Amino acid sequence: MEDTPGWASPGSAPSDGQQPGTSGAQPSEQPSDHDGAGQPQPPTWSKEQPPPGQWTAPQPQGPGQAAPPPQPGPGWGARPPAGPGGHGAPGGPRGWGAPGYGYGGPNTAWGGAWGPPPAAKPGVIPLRPLGVGELLDGAVSTMRAHWRTVLGISLAIAVVMETAVLLLQKLVLEDSATAGTLNNPDASARDLSHAMGDAMLSSGATLLIVLLAAIAATGLLTPVTSRAVLGKTSASATTGRLPRPQLIRLAGLALLLPLMAFAIMAVGILPGILVATTASTAGGVALATLGGLGAAVIALWIMNRYSLAAPALMLERQSIRKSLSRSAKLVRGSWWRIFGIQLLAQLIASIVSSLIVLPFVILAGELDGGGITSLVNGNDSGLGWTFLIVSGIGSVIGRMITFPLTTGVAVLLYIDQRIRREALDLDLARAAGLQDHGPAAAGATPRG
Repeated sequence: MEDTPGWASPGSAPSDGQQPGTSGAQPSEQPSDHDGAGQPQPPTWSKEQPPPGQWTAPQPQGPGQAAPPPQPGPGWGARPPAGPGGHGAPGGPRGWGAPGYGYGGPNTAWGGAWGPPPAAKPGVIPLRPLGVGELLDGAVSTMRAHWRTVLGISLAIAVVMETAVLLLQKLVLEDSATAGTLNNPDASARDLSHAMGDAMLSSGATLLIVLLAAIAATGLLTPVTSRAVLGKTSASATTGRLPRPQLIRLAGLALLLPLMAFAIMAVGILPGILVATTASTAGGVALATLGGLGAAVIALWIMNRYSLAAPALMLERQSIRKSLSRSAKLVRGSWWRIFGIQLLAQLIASIVSSLIVLPFVILAGELDGGGITSLVNGNDSGLGWTFLIVSGIGSVIGRMITFPLTTGVAVLLYIDQRIRREALDLDLARAAGLQDHGPAAAGATPRG
């Protein structure tokens, strides 16, 4: 390939035995400078010469002056300056500035700059450690790409959850005396403590149902999100093909985690309630408040520690105990990061849900004959069925849209933690059919 322009090094140093001061390229066999009669002969040139503009003009050499160093050829080193017809010129021969070779081409090993190129992205996320924006974008992209499956599962869970909350509030926990006591400035301390206990019981039961629904949604949407990461389609029957033992374990996990949080809160509040009913009411209320705050902190720590248990259970097909320990191992050392990201997702979901539910609440108040005013003033014996049903429809729509965001972030956090700690991106790349994804391939990034 020495006769191909662009590969041979232009302006190479003189060969051994060649005297400085000669110019041009010499043939492979050096002719004698004198003929047999001792007369000088003109230099012999090759018939095939490279095109003009690509060879360095010979430099005259003075006595004792060293030969100039050879010019670097294309490859590793500094980028040659652009010039008409040169290697750096647009439209010139393929070299440093041309696509596909060396610096700046889209098909080069390191892209258009010195640094790693974008990681492989067969699905909704790139196969590398993810940032906060990429986690949120991946959850939204999953919902957009598989909206029939995602919204179908979310709708079913939201309907069951809102129906349970409505029946619990209307038939079991509704007590007009509780609202009247809390709004009565002349109520005794004992009555206030009893009303506060009933209100906390109602809120705790509602929160228990919401947590159960959230964990169930995370588990059922995990297979959809995992297939979206690989760029594969997902049918509505995906969750129906899950093994029955796995669905039973998911139901057990969905019950266990909220019950753990509820038990911790009960242990924290119970001493205050006992003191309020048997001794000092004011002291009991203060003790219950402090105990409730401490228990809430512990319950929050526990729930975040085990927040990746549902994806681990569904994707690794493990038992409930092993999935809990798996989540604890992945969260260890990243508790605050995972908590902050999930809190941000919950805040976004709450804002979106409130914007959707608010018009339904206003409409429900108008249809129920002043339901909103009665709720604020506490002058009504309870909310009517019309108000609960209409506002419940708005809540179902809001949950149907926001469930995929919060659950998708949880699943992608699980995948992100495994990429950071276990190089899961290599397995995902192989599962997606990417052959050249590996530690030495383009796109591999340091774990952190």
